[in-house]
Amino acid sequence: MKEAPWSVVTPMARLPVGIRFLVSFSRDQWYRAFIFLLTFLLYASFHLSRKPISIVKGELHKDCAAVTRPEVQFSSLSKQAGYLPSQQAPHNGTDCGWAPFDKDNYQQLLGALDYSFLCAYAVGMYLSGIIGERLPIRYYLTFGMLASGAFTALFGLGYFYNIHNFGFYVVTQIINGLVQTTGWPSVVACLGNWFGKGRRGLIMGVWNSHTSVGNILGSLIAGYWVSTCWGLSFVVPGAIVAAMGIVCFLFLIEHPKDIKCSSTLSTHSKMYENGTNRFRFQKHVLSSEKNKQLDPETQCLMLSDGKGSTHPNHFIILPAEGGNAMAPISFTGALRIPGVVEFSLCLLFAKLVSYTFLFWLPLYITNVDHLDAQKAGELSTLFDVGGIFGGILAGFISDRLEKRATTCGVMLLLAAPTLYIFSTISKMGVEATIAMLLLSGVLVSGPYALITTAVSADLGTHKSLKGNAHALATVTAIIDGTGSVGAALGPLLAGLISPSGWNNVFYMLMFADACALLCLIRLIHKELGCRGTPSGDQVP
Repeated sequence: MKEAPWSVVTPMARLPVGIRFLVSFSRDQWYRAFIFLLTFLLYASFHLSRKPISIVKGELHKDCAAVTRPEVQFSSLSKQAGYLPSQQAPHNGTDCGWAPFDKDNYQQLLGALDYSFLCAYAVGMYLSGIIGERLPIRYYLTFGMLASGAFTALFGLGYFYNIHNFGFYVVTQIINGLVQTTGWPSVVACLGNWFGKGRRGLIMGVWNSHTSVGNILGSLIAGYWVSTCWGLSFVVPGAIVAAMGIVCFLFLIEHPKDIKCSSTLSTHSKMYENGTNRFRFQKHVLSSEKNKQLDPETQCLMLSDGKGSTHPNHFIILPAEGGNAMAPISFTGALRIPGVVEFSLCLLFAKLVSYTFLFWLPLYITNVDHLDAQKAGELSTLFDVGGIFGGILAGFISDRLEKRATTCGVMLLLAAPTLYIFSTISKMGVEATIAMLLLSGVLVSGPYALITTAVSADLGTHKSLKGNAHALATVTAIIDGTGSVGAALGPLLAGLISPSGWNNVFYMLMFADACALLCLIRLIHKELGCRGTPSGDQVP
C-alpha cells in the first residue's frame, strides 16, 4: 500500500491595498461613480464654452490711451508672426479694438451679445425639458454638445476671417444659446436616475461644482490667447465641447436599469410601471394612509395652511401611454407641484446676480484694478473657486437641517451686504478684491447651485407625482428656464447701468438678492413650522 504523497498548502498572499480598495466597491457603486464623473465633465465643458465672451470683452474694446508702447510692439510682432489677421478695422481716435465694439456704445453692444445668448437660452429651456423627455437622453445631449461646439468655434472664426458685422456675432450667440439648452435637463435627469434623496444635497453640491470648474478652465483657456489671438479663445473651447459630445455618445448610460443596476431613488421604490394596476394601487395607498399622520413634507408644502388633511386631488396622476408606463408630465402639471413656482422665481433673481458676475466681472476688474484682460480673467476665477465651496456648503447644510428653502434664504440674506462691501473695498487694491471675490462666490453661488440641482431633483421626484419618473427633466427645465430669464436680464441691465457707475450695478444686484429672498418667505415659514422632516424625504 502506497503512502499518500505529502501535499504542501501555501497560504494565499494578502491582496495589495489598492486592489482591496477597488474590490471593496460593488459593481453598482462603480457605475454610479462613473456616471457622476461623466456628467460632471459633460456639463463643465458647456460652461467652459460660455466663459470666453466675458474674457474677450476687454480685448474687443480698448482705450488707446491705456495701451502702452510695449503692448503695441508685441502686437506688431504677433502680426508679423502670423497670429493676427492682416487687416484690422480702424479705430476712432481714443477707442480701439475690434469693430463694431470700438465705438462709444461698446457696453451696450457687448451687453446685447450676452442678452441674445441668454434670452435664447431662457426661451429654449422651457421647450428643452419637454423635448428631452420624449427623446433618448444620450442622443439629445450628444446633438446639443456637437452643435454648441460648432457655434462656439464659429464666433472665434470671425477673428480669422476679419468679420466686423455685428449681426453675425448676435446670430451666432442666439443659436448657441438655443442648442446649449439641451445640456442641463439632460444631465440632471440622468443623475437623478442614478442617485437617491438620502444625501442628495451634498452629492449634488459637489457635483454642481462643474459650473465653477468649467468657468475656471474657460477663463484660463480663453485668457491664454486673449491678448494675442482671441479667435482661439473660442475655437479651442468649441473643440473641447464637441469632443465631449462624442464621449457622451460612446459612454453615457441614462438609467441604472439599462445595465441591470439597482436604482437608489427612493421615490422609485414603488414605481407604478404597470398601467393596469396603477390606479387601483393608488387608491389602496390613499385608503391605507387615511388614518396615518401625514409626513412633514406633505404637511409643509402640499397644504395651503399647513393644517388639515391632504386631499386626493393634490396627487398628480397621469394616464399611461399604451398602458405600460406613465406619460410624461405636462407643463401645467409640473407647475402644480408644490414649491416649483417659488423656487423658479427665486432662481430668476439669484441667477441674475450670478450671471452678471459671470459676464461682467473681468471687465469690472479691468476698470477698477487697472489690469489687462488676461490678468483680470485669471483673477475672476476666484469667484468661481468660492462658488465651488458655496455649492458644497449649501448642500451639506441643507442635508443636515433638512430645510432647502431656509438654507437658500440665509445665504441670500448674507449675500446682499457682502455685495455692498465688495463694491466699496474692491477699489482699495487687488488684495481686497481677492478676499471679496471668494466670499461673494460662496454666498452668491450657494443658493443658485442648490436650487438648480438638489431642489430641482427633489421637486422632479416629488411624492405628489406618485412615481412618475418622466417629470424630472420638465421640472428641471421650468426652474432653470425661469432662472435663465434672470440670467438674460442681469448682463443686459449691467450693460445699460454701468456707464452711470459700477456702484449702481451693485445696487441692482443687491435688490435682486432681496427679491430672491422674498420669493422663498412662504416656504421658509412652512419649513420652520415643521418638526423633524424624516431623512431622505426632505422638504424641497
